[in-house]
Amino acid sequence: MDKVLSVSLGEIALKGLNRKYFENQLISQMKKVIKDIGYNKIYKEQGKIYIEAEEIHFPQMINRLKKVFGLVYISPCIRVEKDMDEVAKASIEIMKDRVNRGDVSTFKVETNRADKKFPIKSPEISRQMGGVILTNFNDLKVDVHNPDVYLYIDIKQNCYIYIDKIKGYGGLPIGTNGKGLLLLSGGIDSPVAGFLMAKRGVEISCIHYHSYPFTSERAEDKVKSLAQILSRYTGKITMYSVNVLDIQKSINAKCPEDEMTILSRRFMMRIAEKIAIKNGMNALITGESLGQVASQTINGISVTNAAVNLPILRPLIGLDKVEIIDIAKDIETFETSILPFEDCCTVFLPKHPVTRPKLQDIEVSESALNVEELVDNAIERMEVYTID
Repeated sequence: MDKVLSVSLGEIALKGLNRKYFENQLISQMKKVIKDIGYNKIYKEQGKIYIEAEEIHFPQMINRLKKVFGLVYISPCIRVEKDMDEVAKASIEIMKDRVNRGDVSTFKVETNRADKKFPIKSPEISRQMGGVILTNFNDLKVDVHNPDVYLYIDIKQNCYIYIDKIKGYGGLPIGTNGKGLLLLSGGIDSPVAGFLMAKRGVEISCIHYHSYPFTSERAEDKVKSLAQILSRYTGKITMYSVNVLDIQKSINAKCPEDEMTILSRRFMMRIAEKIAIKNGMNALITGESLGQVASQTINGISVTNAAVNLPILRPLIGLDKVEIIDIAKDIETFETSILPFEDCCTVFLPKHPVTRPKLQDIEVSESALNVEELVDNAIERMEVYTID
């Protein structure tokens, strides 16, 4: 009778011929997050992944593993041979542990017989183990509709008995859907956007724009802190820090005031695209939500898109602020995001920004600027950090 951790997969189970690739990526990331804790073995068995490790380390491992994208549930299990007496002993032990934690009066046994050669079918296994529990726990009753706890029994190469199913974030393993460059501000939205795209399997790097000395070093430190929180889910993050003050000064001197925001946004996209292409990234990622601010109208987004050729992923586009805040709180970026440090968007902020820009008008305004030189100078002076 051994204690192991069982890991249930989400969408990976539907990947058909590509499933092995996704599983191997997932196992690689699992090994990374628990390697310093220590484990004996990680192995696959008929649709799930199992970890052999010291039981004392299970809570710490679960806390890290539930942040690994691709995992749906993590369960501490008892592993036994395919013998009904052994299954009964394990069922009693794991139920005793759960009863000792309190608030249990009803239960239900659910059996999954993946090994169809096992002679006893799932309903009969459930009935027999239900009888074992009733015999050994006088205060418990069966409730097949709404039990306080489920006792799960998986019949595979081995038998696995468990109760707890600790929920993970699901999604796909990092790196299985390419690489993206996240425009990371100090606000609430962009960290959430990075989290959601990482959950879809995108390997995340970040670019941050500042206007030092008009903006403070503490504002950049805040963004580094946000990147560090994101790295709990994404792994190591490369962060590009770009000063756009000269670009903003040039726009302010030569272009209509109400176009400052949209023109700055187009420059940010151009800079991000150059960095992304040079570093083998496939897309840009922003935290834009339709209609939330002046530059995020359909017109503004269309004009912004026209500045670059790479796809721009906007996972928050249809969410309202309350929904975004809920996710930010869940992933623990919210409290850092609301720290009161200014970002580059507050520099030369127009009183009445254009909300329905026309591309031809914006291109006429940009003709007064040396666009390529401004972009190249900003990239030449950028700083690069590794956040882990």
